[in-house]
Amino acid sequence: MVAASAALALAMALALSAGAAVVLWRRRATAAGGGGRVCVAVLGDLGRSPRMQYHALSLARHGRGVDLLGYLRDRPHGDVLRSGEIRLVPVAELRGLRVGPKLFQYVIKVIVQAIQLLYTMLKIDKPSYILLQNPPGLPAIAVAWVACLFWRSKLIIDWHNYGYTIMSLNHGKNHPLVQIAKWYEKLFGRLSDYNLCVTNAMKEDLWMNCNIKAVTLYDKPASYFKETPLELQHRLYMKLAKDYEPFKPLTEAVSSNAQRSAFTEMDEKNGHVIKTRGRPALLISSTSWTEDEDFSVLLKALEDYEHYINEGAKLPSLVCVITGKGPLKDYYNGLINKLRFKHIQICTPWLEAEDYPLLLGSADLGVCLHKSSSGLDLPMKVVDMFGCCLPVCAIYFDCLHELVKHDENGLIFRDSNELAEQLKVLFLGFPTLEGKLHSFRKNLRTSKQLRWDESWDQTVLPLLGQNE
Repeated sequence: MVAASAALALAMALALSAGAAVVLWRRRATAAGGGGRVCVAVLGDLGRSPRMQYHALSLARHGRGVDLLGYLRDRPHGDVLRSGEIRLVPVAELRGLRVGPKLFQYVIKVIVQAIQLLYTMLKIDKPSYILLQNPPGLPAIAVAWVACLFWRSKLIIDWHNYGYTIMSLNHGKNHPLVQIAKWYEKLFGRLSDYNLCVTNAMKEDLWMNCNIKAVTLYDKPASYFKETPLELQHRLYMKLAKDYEPFKPLTEAVSSNAQRSAFTEMDEKNGHVIKTRGRPALLISSTSWTEDEDFSVLLKALEDYEHYINEGAKLPSLVCVITGKGPLKDYYNGLINKLRFKHIQICTPWLEAEDYPLLLGSADLGVCLHKSSSGLDLPMKVVDMFGCCLPVCAIYFDCLHELVKHDENGLIFRDSNELAEQLKVLFLGFPTLEGKLHSFRKNLRTSKQLRWDESWDQTVLPLLGQNE
């Protein structure tokens, strides 16, 4: 019954979308040709879709007009807003439907989203390509395919993960809706003209299980992810200290001419910045606060770390910053507020897009708790950390080795006990002893990894020339 209802919803959505498309197509039938424009689309928040923003910036760099289409909850990066080639196209977000059973709400949501998304796609100037993020793909893939039929455009799907595996986190693998979503992604995914994906493991899975040929485009850091100069670090710490207690100095500055944060001190006469003696170590993690990241693992490891200090281990105090927004943030903030640490401070800010790279480039260690729902995607947060030459401790899953090289650019752990031991090893004697942290950072500095622009030019740019 549920499966039939979901399939009916999809059919109704496509039928209604097609009807709306005909009307809009007739109005725009005499419109000018595509002119090489590209619609970069995500049925999600543009401000929290960095890879799609990177696509838009790369296209703009090559003189392509870009319609960047999605929700506008959080502000995109300043480079996107300043680009004269990129036009933001907001999609109205559907909220507040609380009438009837959940299945009815879901059916209505799919239908309304399909019509709304197609209407928006057919209002823009004719694109040569529609580049769509998946997930979320229901109903976005089908709608983008319909739009491509009418625009006579090419559809490129950028596979970040599978939507049905994310749904299975809440509903279980055998739930009818999960099975419908799986069928849907395989069927409509095969209707695309080109496909990108984020790992070689996903590339193989798309071919073996979906008969979809894809090109691997690894996530790479943008040029602004780099180590932060000490003066900029100080400026950032002072800014954050206005709102967040862990960034404030534990003691007042010895000199009245000095300006201090918890980590740095600046002589206001000559502007010289130094790191404060006995400063805490700065640990950073970022998250969407969803089910695929269990932050209780980190909290338990921090409890063990506190215990090590109480037993006499020569470890620094910690400031742990967890950035991001998401549905489970309030839940984990509740757990954090119950902790009674003497040597650890935790804060959970939402950073401006320009401040996030600066904080990564200032930190001493990154921690990643992302566990892929499919086992086939890689955490972009680690990519950004590596761009800043920031060593990482990351929780294990199947294809993580494509990014994190254990004992070379970071460490891989499986549970909270292992993470606690790694924190102890990495921070022992901090900041005077040059141990594994220094070695990992040195390896990252000398790795000469490709940046996004170089990787995109090698991988995506050739695809765009095939239809020109």
